[in-house]
Amino acid sequence: MAPDEITLKLRDVRAATGLSLSKVAEMTGVSKAMLGQIERGESSPTIATLWKIAKGFELPLSALIGSAVLRDPSNAGVFQTVTFPGSIKVKIVFPFDPDLGAETFHVELTPSQSHESPPHAAGVTEEVFVLGGTLEILRDGEWLPLQTGQGLRFAADLPHGYRAGVDGASFLNMHHYPHLTEI
Repeated sequence: MAPDEITLKLRDVRAATGLSLSKVAEMTGVSKAMLGQIERGESSPTIATLWKIAKGFELPLSALIGSAVLRDPSNAGVFQTVTFPGSIKVKIVFPFDPDLGAETFHVELTPSQSHESPPHAAGVTEEVFVLGGTLEILRDGEWLPLQTGQGLRFAADLPHGYRAGVDGASFLNMHHYPHLTEI
């Protein structure tokens, strides 16, 4: 994913709210300098930074990475995979649906790769369904093993994480936002 895509989304979201960089930094916990660098296309945000921004604006993650520009032009409705530097690969399967209060991602981890996530907004839950490989989910401070074809639902408003086995892992990750009805 080109930094320009997130740059445009962040700039559009901030412009729609009329908030200053200082106020957004206060709301999100992301420094004013980093927000400015993202908006100017000078820095590519990590997935953790995007979650902080989404949480601060009370938006689903796909609102920041799911612009029409990210759609594969050869197949309407198919999104390109977003690779976050030094982190996970994420592809939107279903962008946020306000009627359902949910979005779905296809996530890939390389062999033995792990990713820990800070808490999302209050009430957010996640469902993980393993498509390939083996995966461990960090929940309540404990790593729980999952095999291909297994799933787990957990509170995502607590610290949590994902760790792939020696062959990597591919999984569906559904986010449910009980308090969001629009973006």
